Amino acid sequence: MPQRHSKNNNDLAFFTYDEKRKLGYGTQKERLGKDSIKPFDACSLCLKPFIDPMCCQKGHIFCKECILECLLVQKKDIQRKLAAHAAQQKQEKEEEEERLMLQRARELDAFDQQNHGAVPQYNDKNHDRDKNGFHGANSVKATSYEEEALRTMKAFWLPSATPEAPVKVEAPSSSTICPEGKEKLKLKSLFPVYFTEDTSDQKKPKSLDKTFICPSCKVTLTNTTALVALNSCGHVFCKKCGDKFMAVDKVCLVCDKPCKERHLVNLEKGGTGFAGHGDHLQATDFKHLGSGSGLGLVRPAMKT
Repeated sequence: MPQRHSKNNNDLAFFTYDEKRKLGYGTQKERLGKDSIKPFDACSLCLKPFIDPMCCQKGHIFCKECILECLLVQKKDIQRKLAAHAAQQKQEKEEEEERLMLQRARELDAFDQQNHGAVPQYNDKNHDRDKNGFHGANSVKATSYEEEALRTMKAFWLPSATPEAPVKVEAPSSSTICPEGKEKLKLKSLFPVYFTEDTSDQKKPKSLDKTFICPSCKVTLTNTTALVALNSCGHVFCKKCGDKFMAVDKVCLVCDKPCKERHLVNLEKGGTGFAGHGDHLQATDFKHLGSGSGLGLVRPAMKT
């Protein structure tokens, strides 16, 4: 017995709901895995385990060498932009002075023509062409400004004579920025951070990787643990110990250095320039069925 026509109808001019689902039409969602998230003990620039970690006031951790090199490159780029901006201003000033000189020369020529306009310029009345190439009695002498304009005239229909729009170089900001948080960052605002390494006998034979713990509660630090650091001494704790002890006792639990609540810096973890972090751990991608997608000419396989 043949199948019903509604189950075997694949020659429609549009996609049915079932065909769209089989082609993956719409917004595809996928949760980011562990490989897409930066570990808390990795540099935000080189994405490798940090060496001599430095932290900014927003909680982003970098290798000391990486962040110093990044700030040095930014300063060199700022100097280059400042030099380009100064050169452009100098060129604009010279062009303005040249334009004023040409305008004065044109005004002098116009004044000279107006005062000597009654003097005949031709001895032969039948001569209808002057030395500048203008015809008729209405011809006037070409000024230096007009000659310059004719010589530098642009033509939009000729590639070699097409005018180019001047590139405006804006005055750059003289402040370096954090490569991760995009806020202003100075070298003196960076502070070193110190993680407490787990040196127990149980951890040594298991893995060659370093394992860090909270010096107060001895909890192993992971990406799921909220961390805080003291910008006064640089020691790192879990957020629970920081809120429970240091915010109340006003003293570091490792070096007994006095601190205040404003010295607690929440460390950012899991964030890179290529993947989400924090609450944004879900990647979305929209797939359409229009022209150029390659899916408009593909029909889903029919069930047999």
